[in-house]
Amino acid sequence: MISGSNLEQVLTSGQFTVTGELGPPQNGNFDVVRDKARILKGHVDAVNITDCQTAIVRMSSLTAGLVALAEGVEPVMQMTCRDRNRIGIQSDILGASALGIKNLLCLTGDHQKFGNHPQAKGVFDMDSIQLLGMVKAMRDDKKFQCGDEIKSHEPRLLLGAAANPFADPFE
Repeated sequence: MISGSNLEQVLTSGQFTVTGELGPPQNGNFDVVRDKARILKGHVDAVNITDCQTAIVRMSSLTAGLVALAEGVEPVMQMTCRDRNRIGIQSDILGASALGIKNLLCLTGDHQKFGNHPQAKGVFDMDSIQLLGMVKAMRDDKKFQCGDEIKSHEPRLLLGAAANPFADPFE
């Protein structure tokens, strides 16, 4: 196994797999996340923790993922390309892995014009498939996107991505 995650184990075994989704609150109250995680515990193999879904400011997926993990629910941290460049993304990946996150779902992200800050500048330094490739190289090749070596403690994550090849480009 690559990540050692429960989700990877269930998927590898061929068992029917159930995941849920947990949207973090639009505030800093982690009791909201804790309550949602307690409802899902025992009913899902893992739970997707959204990353500012619909381009609306919410608690970070990393923070909410750690709260879920503390409640005994395995998180799948979603990471979008909308709000971070590749430097910030790689930094967040290292931090998430160091803190015990074992699953990552790579997403391009909803365009900011649909959210509560439509005037915000989208980053979109890469898309979900490029993000997946970058994180896979960090994990498997121990290389940052620039080619520098990760000398130890590379992120051991179960990776996934979503893409919509039929979506209209926003640029």
